[in-house]
Amino acid sequence: MALDLAELVAPPHTAVVTSEVQRGVIGDSSALPELAAAARQANLIANVAALVRAARAAGVRVVHGTAHHRGDGLGGNRNARLFGAMRRSSVGMLEGSPATEVVPEIGVDRTDLVLSRVHGLGPMAGTELDPVLRNMGVSTVVVVGVSVNIAIQNLAFDAVNNGYQVVIPRDAVAGVPAEYADAVLDNTLSLVATLTTTADVVRIWKQ
Repeated sequence: MALDLAELVAPPHTAVVTSEVQRGVIGDSSALPELAAAARQANLIANVAALVRAARAAGVRVVHGTAHHRGDGLGGNRNARLFGAMRRSSVGMLEGSPATEVVPEIGVDRTDLVLSRVHGLGPMAGTELDPVLRNMGVSTVVVVGVSVNIAIQNLAFDAVNNGYQVVIPRDAVAGVPAEYADAVLDNTLSLVATLTTTADVVRIWKQ
């Protein structure tokens, strides 16, 4: 039986969780230019901005999952090729640097939470995100950001494994290449999450 989207994303039990919508990832100082270009092509920043504005107005919590590293690398991963590529990038994802800031078009409201991590491939595993969501009475997470290749999949699986309903507006996530991201959404994430659009979620929150 199909789930009713309006009931699924009702404000009292829903939070938007953004993944790496940072200047150093999809913004003006991206260390991953191909991913930033895919995000621009998908109009991701504008769609996420529309979602978080509607969320805040409706009383839906907004949590930003960001990533950073220490200058000495202490505590950070070294066990995947992605981490090596990030270390070689001229864009320093140092804690407190502009690259770790949420892009200004989305911004951080005083009602938002920012949870930054130094370890891992997604915003939930090994972070405070799960207990923070539970403390706010959240049972549905609306997942947005990047990348469908890695972090969005990690977040969706971790959230489902922790008992949350997951909703993904497919025009508010991106990956590379775009055709691969679409295939993952259609053939993998559709099996664990409810796929929808930014407009549909915004429409519900504005009612």
